[in-house]
Amino acid sequence: MSRRRVALALLLASAVLAACSSGPTRPQPTPLGPASALIGTRLIWSANVGEAGVGFVPAVAGGRVVAASAAGVVAAFDRTSGADVWRVDLRTPLSAGVGSDGETAAVITADNLLLALADGKERWRVRLGARSFTPPLVAGGRVFVFTADRSVVAYDAANGARLWSQTRTADPLVLSRPAALAAVGDTLVAGVSGRLVGFNPDNGAVRWEVPVASARGTNEVERLVDIVAPVSRIGGTVCVRAYGAAVGCVDTQRGQPVWTRPANGTSGVHGDDRLVFGTESDGTLVAWRRDSGEPAWRSERLKHHPLGAPLALGRVFAVPDGNGLVHLLSREDGSEMARLTTDGSPIVSPLVLAGDALVAMTSRGNLYAWRPQ
Repeated sequence: MSRRRVALALLLASAVLAACSSGPTRPQPTPLGPASALIGTRLIWSANVGEAGVGFVPAVAGGRVVAASAAGVVAAFDRTSGADVWRVDLRTPLSAGVGSDGETAAVITADNLLLALADGKERWRVRLGARSFTPPLVAGGRVFVFTADRSVVAYDAANGARLWSQTRTADPLVLSRPAALAAVGDTLVAGVSGRLVGFNPDNGAVRWEVPVASARGTNEVERLVDIVAPVSRIGGTVCVRAYGAAVGCVDTQRGQPVWTRPANGTSGVHGDDRLVFGTESDGTLVAWRRDSGEPAWRSERLKHHPLGAPLALGRVFAVPDGNGLVHLLSREDGSEMARLTTDGSPIVSPLVLAGDALVAMTSRGNLYAWRPQ
């Protein structure tokens, strides 16, 4: 069996194991008290693009919010009003969300085609060598793709010509969720297994490689330490989560670790110039000091709630809930400042900022944009 088939077989096996390990009962979530309203928020627009799933995070660029559905609808909305700018039905299922720089939007189909769109019209398509669960990154006139065999591939955004490809050796099991892939200055940063790798975006040469976590389990599932999206970038420092193993920050200018801390979470992290926020697998909220990694505080007020990755915005940070809620929490201690409601379906993709608005996308494909006041 080829390595690619082994990877996909193990991927399916991990899903079965995860379902079996969930057990017949789960701990009861900590009860939510009455909703706080210590800060004002206003819903400024809502829209729909169709049912989505894990990794279908909207992209924000060029004054637009671009979103995609699992069924293949891709739409661009005005970030201020939510009005449709363009919308297209590709009539083919997608495996991941959309990437955009405001001019080119790129998506990946379930049968491994990378499609580039401009103003809602297809510009080009190329076939990938493996599946991808990570939205493409469109930056600097290029489209970067991270595939399930841990290859990073760069294409010309104008015509789809392949510019370079790098494959890193790693365990065959992969997560069916987005990996870390970001542009930091003139470096392309990707999470490969438990390492953060900096590439030259022009030719794919590796500039540096920093370990965040090491695989220590006794089986393939326990050894998963892939670095998951989203990441927290302030200047040249990028803070990330290694799945189920650690949180750490990396100096991307020097290619050196700043700090790492053991952490048992499965969603990415976000933060500001002082703190990095994360949610653990049991719903515990944690804030680490960005400069040292020392814990600043922990909160169990949302323990056992199905929480996603945080998003820092001003004096609060937002956390999505699998019950369709968005919790606005104090950056100082995690206390509740406000609670936002959606259509009640899970919010499985990371929250995003569109200017000064907070945007959430539910599993039903509804987008909500709120502006804190």
